[in-house]
Amino acid sequence: MALKQSHAIRLLDPSRETFGSIIGPDLEIFGRIVATKSLRIDGTIIGDVETKYGADVCIALGKTGLVQGNISGVRVLVAGRVEGNVRASERVELHSGADVHGDIVYAQIGIEHGARLSGKLSKISEKDSSTSTDSEAP
Repeated sequence: MALKQSHAIRLLDPSRETFGSIIGPDLEIFGRIVATKSLRIDGTIIGDVETKYGADVCIALGKTGLVQGNISGVRVLVAGRVEGNVRASERVELHSGADVHGDIVYAQIGIEHGARLSGKLSKISEKDSSTSTDSEAP
């Protein structure tokens, strides 16, 4: 009897990011966050999440993460829920289970089966990606 092996098709490679800060699932933060190093969010943020101007920063939202606000960064990886707009000057990834209620502006995008989007997708040109909405605040 021959056994069939199931091969899951994986559209997005596992991230090789390292995170300078992690917001755990038991934390709830109110206010604007400006990340200077890559940030993983497994908790709740009520407010915008941005990256410091010129920083090569990834914002990752885990499966238990919720952001009620806009997210902007160089790379934005979403596996949780976003109630706001997402902008990435380099790449946006929507993983299985992602639930985005807002518009996405991207240079490159990857979407896994099972991700949900209620909003519109807009590709930015290469010249626009250098002019990002990242924060200039220290």
